[in-house]
Amino acid sequence: MNRLSFRQLLVFLLIIFSVGISVCDGQQLGTGPVGRTKHGLFGISFGKKRDNGVKAPKSVNQVKREQEKKKKKEEADYVKSVKESQKRTVKIQSPEVQDRMKQNEKDTKTREKTKKAKASESTKKAGKKYKK
Repeated sequence: MNRLSFRQLLVFLLIIFSVGISVCDGQQLGTGPVGRTKHGLFGISFGKKRDNGVKAPKSVNQVKREQEKKKKKEEADYVKSVKESQKRTVKIQSPEVQDRMKQNEKDTKTREKTKKAKASESTKKAGKKYKK
């Protein structure tokens, strides 16, 4: 009987000991990855974060730069062609029509200017009204 109780006591202690170790492993003091994420959540950073991603080859970057350059040139050419087209449209008209077109442009500019001034004035009033 003494022997049976000793075995039971030994098994019981082993179970308690193994549970105690697993509980202690779950309680870390902020070292390791858990502690680092906790610091990151509250805005505390330690050093610079580096981008460890793979960089593109030099030839790929060069092709991208060339594409951007080409796109900018095409946009500039488009703007230039539109301006030339507008000038040509005015140039082929009769003098009376040219005068009327110029006057329409002036009227449009003054209308836009007053509209913009009115809009900015109303936003200033609203800003003052709700400012506390």
